[in-house]
Amino acid sequence: MKTIAIIMLSFSFSLGSFGQEHAHGNTQTDDGNRTKKVASVLIENMDGDEVNTAELEFDGPVIISFWATWCSPCKRELNTIHDLYVDWQDETGVNLVAVSVDDQKTMNSVPMYVNGKGWEYLVLMDPNGDFKRAMGVNNVPHTFLLDTDGNIVYSHNNYAPGDELILREELKKLTGK
Repeated sequence: MKTIAIIMLSFSFSLGSFGQEHAHGNTQTDDGNRTKKVASVLIENMDGDEVNTAELEFDGPVIISFWATWCSPCKRELNTIHDLYVDWQDETGVNLVAVSVDDQKTMNSVPMYVNGKGWEYLVLMDPNGDFKRAMGVNNVPHTFLLDTDGNIVYSHNNYAPGDELILREELKKLTGK
């Protein structure tokens, strides 16, 4: 009986890890390596237009930053990147997508905050946390760097001053600039 319980427990853990890989959109490359792709989830922009997260059409690499209006480190990170963003775009062609995880109670403050700060990022709203869960984000801020094929090449959780410099180095590595 103990053996059956251990087998069942092992099987359920195996299914759990498969589900997590699938949620992240892992695919197998031609050389047999696994890469994580951005998850495909329908969420809205600040105008209420539906956006498929796997179909963000940018020419260059993409930074996806999960944040919330109630999260001080999130706002510090995105405001710091805002100051550097034009240079990053000129240098690497990067685009930033800020994904608000504010819920129904606080999501009305997102446009006011974004417009007040003059962010020129694409801002998406994920009030139910569907995209957040699909990407395996447990807390914010959480930042991903995607290559032009939508593969996740860098991921960072939390923010401390100087993290934007590491992100920039990863971006330069990715673009060869």
